Amino acid sequence: MTVDELRENPLLRESPLPYRLPVFSEIRAEHYLPAFEKAFADHLAEIEAIRNNPEPADFANTAEAMERSGTLLRHVALVFFNISSSDTSEQLQAIETAIAPRLSEHMDAIQLDSKLYERFSQIDTAGLDRESGRLVEKYREEFIRMGAALDDQAKQRLRELNSTLSELSTKFSQDSLANLNSAAVLFDEVAELAGLSSNEIAAAASAAEQTGNLGKYLLTLIQPSAQPALESLHNRQSRRRLHEASISRGQGLTDTRTLDLAVQMATLRAERAQILGFESHADFETSDQTAPSLASINSMLGQFAPAAVKNALAEAAALAEEAGHSIEPWDWSYYSEKVRKSRYDVDLPALKPYFELERVLNDGVFYAANKLYGLSFTERPDLQGYHPDARVWEIHNDDGSGLGLFIGDYYTRDSKNGGAWMNPLVEQSDLFGWQSVVVNNLNIPKPPAGEPTLLSYDEVVTCFHEFGHALHGLFSDVRYPRFSGTEVPRDFVEYPSQVNEMWILWPEIVSNYARHYETGEPLPEETIEKLRAAKLWGEGFATTEYLGAALLDQAWHQLAPGAEPGDPLAFEAAALENAGVSLDLIPPRYRTGYFNHIFAGGYSAGYYAYIWSEVLDAETVEWFKENGGLSRANGDHFRKELLSVGNRIDPLQAFRNFRGRDARIEPLLTRRGLN
Repeated sequence: MTVDELRENPLLRESPLPYRLPVFSEIRAEHYLPAFEKAFADHLAEIEAIRNNPEPADFANTAEAMERSGTLLRHVALVFFNISSSDTSEQLQAIETAIAPRLSEHMDAIQLDSKLYERFSQIDTAGLDRESGRLVEKYREEFIRMGAALDDQAKQRLRELNSTLSELSTKFSQDSLANLNSAAVLFDEVAELAGLSSNEIAAAASAAEQTGNLGKYLLTLIQPSAQPALESLHNRQSRRRLHEASISRGQGLTDTRTLDLAVQMATLRAERAQILGFESHADFETSDQTAPSLASINSMLGQFAPAAVKNALAEAAALAEEAGHSIEPWDWSYYSEKVRKSRYDVDLPALKPYFELERVLNDGVFYAANKLYGLSFTERPDLQGYHPDARVWEIHNDDGSGLGLFIGDYYTRDSKNGGAWMNPLVEQSDLFGWQSVVVNNLNIPKPPAGEPTLLSYDEVVTCFHEFGHALHGLFSDVRYPRFSGTEVPRDFVEYPSQVNEMWILWPEIVSNYARHYETGEPLPEETIEKLRAAKLWGEGFATTEYLGAALLDQAWHQLAPGAEPGDPLAFEAAALENAGVSLDLIPPRYRTGYFNHIFAGGYSAGYYAYIWSEVLDAETVEWFKENGGLSRANGDHFRKELLSVGNRIDPLQAFRNFRGRDARIEPLLTRRGLN
C-alpha cells in the first residue's frame, strides 16, 4: 500500500470524534488488512527497541514502554473484532480467518521472547507505587506462564499449537453463526404459532419475508439451548421442532459439524498445557484466576449438582401434574410458566407489554445508574455507530464531567453472533489520557417498523446484566491499559454485571420503567410482589442447565494430554452422567456443538465463572440491603472500591475493601434454593 493510501486509511488516523470513537462512516472492509499489517510492524519495532535497549532495564524503559507499545494494534483489533462479531460478512470472515493465526504468531513472538523476559526480571521494583509494582509482577508471571523460559523446541511446538488453535477457534465461531442462522424454524401457518403475541408473530413474518418466504413465519434462534418462544407456543409439535432445531446444532445433520472442531481444540489444548507444565488445560487456565485451584472449582460444582438435580426433579413432577401427562424437554418451559401462573399467579409472557425497550433502557437501566452513581445519559444521533441499529449515548458524571460513550446494539440479525456481550472500543488509561467507549450487544427480535419492541422478562434481565459490564468498563480509573476496566480474571468479570441485576425489581426502579406501552399503566404492585415470591420457582432447572454446561466445559478441558475423547456426543453424554447432571428433560445450557463461550470465546475451562462470581454477587446484594439499598453513598462506595479499580489491585482484595471481609457462600445457596 502506498504512503497516500495508508494516510487515507481511517484506522490509521487519530479519530477527531469525542472519546476517540472510531469514524465508522469511513471504515470499509478493505481498510482492515493494511491497518493490521502496519500495526504488526509498528508493534514489533517498538518491542525490538525495548529488548535491545543498551541501558539497564528499569520500569520506565521496559515495563512502561511495554504499556505504551502496541496501541495501534490494540485499536485496530478492538474495532475489527467488534465488527466481526456484531455485523460480519463473507469479506470480514475471510479477513478474520487470515488475521487470527497472525495475531497468535505475533503474540507468541513477544510472550516467548527470553530476552524480553530477562529484562523484566532485572527491574528493581523497590520504590515503585502499588500499581506499577503490580504491573511488573503481572508481566513476569505471564512470561513464565506462557512459556518464555522453555527451550527452543518446546517454544516451536507452542507456536504451532497456538496458531492452529486460533484458526480452529475462528472456524468454530463462523460455523456456529452459520448453524445458528440455518437452524431458524420456518412455519407455514400462523396457527402453528398460537400463543405468541401479535408483535412476536409480526416479527416472525418479517423475518420470513427477509429470507424470501413471504406469507410464512420464521422463528430465529438465540445461542443457548432453551428458546424463549417455548414458554408460549401452544402447539406441541411447534415446540418440538424449535427445541430439536436448537439442540441439534453442530451435529452435521443439516449444518456444519462443529463437534469435530471441539474435539480437535480440546486435545490440542491438553497438549499445550503439558508443554507448559500443567496437568490439563483446566489447570493451565485456573493458574491466573481468583479460584485458588482446580480442585476448589470441582468441589464447588460437585457441591451444587445433587441439590440442583433434586430441585429439578421436584419441578418436573409439578410440570407433569400440571400437564396431565409425562413431559418432554420441549414441554418444560411451557408448563413451567403454567405452574408459575397457578402457584404464584405470574404469567411472564403476559408481562411483555410492560417491558418496552425504550422505557427499560431510559427509565430502568439508565435511571438506576443515575440514582446510584449520579450518571446522566444523552443520546448522540450525531455520532454514528457501526450499524444503523447501534445507538450512541454520551455519559456524564454528576459534576458534568464526561465519563465516556456507550453504544447499545440490541437487535438480532444474521450478521451478528448469538447471545449477549459487552466489549470495549476504547479502554480507559491515564497513561494516554483515554476514556472508555463500550458496547452492549443483545439479540432481541426486531419488530416491523413502527411497532414497539416488547421484551421478555429474561431480556430485561440481560439488559441490566450487560450494562453492569458496561459500568465496569466506563468507571475504570487506572493508569496502565493492562489493568483497564474488565481486564480482570475471567472468574471475576461476571461479578459486577450480576450485581447490576439486583435493581430490576427494586421498588423505585421497577415502578419507573415497568409501564404498559399503550396506556402508561404501571405494572401492578401485587404482580411485582408475585414476581419476587416466584423467584425460587425454576431454580432447579436453571441451576441444573447451567451446571450441565459448566461441568461439560470441565470435562473437555480436564482431558489428560494424549487422551482420545472418541465420539464427541458419546463423550458429552458420559461427562454429564459422570457429573450427576444427565437429565433427558434438561439439556445443558450449551451443548458441545454450539458452546461458543469455550470454543470460540475466552471461557475455556472457565464457564464455572458465572456461579463463582455469583458468590460475590449474592454477598454484595446482602451488603446493599443491609446499608440502605439504592443510594448515592452506596453506589459511590461500590464504584470507588470495586468498579473503578480494574485489575490494578488484586480483585479479591478489592472485594474485601468493599465488603469488609471475604465472601461467604450461604447467601448464594439461599438465593438458588440449594440449602
